[in-house]
Amino acid sequence: MAETKIRVLKNGPYEVSGPVELLDHRGNAFRVDEETVYLCRCGQSSNKPFCDGTHSKVGFRSEETAG
Repeated sequence: MAETKIRVLKNGPYEVSGPVELLDHRGNAFRVDEETVYLCRCGQSSNKPFCDGTHSKVGFRSEETAG
């Protein structure tokens, strides 16, 4: 079975790779056609919950590291 991984991209979105089911707050599934999806962290995407690259335009900065 394939493994699901979530990677925090520097100054960018969450990269989710592997099998994933993405649900809204009501339990309805978002359509996910790709093996890798990018989820917005900046809050500015016009295609939420997916990243549309707006983080670059608004100067989003975040460099979390694992402790």
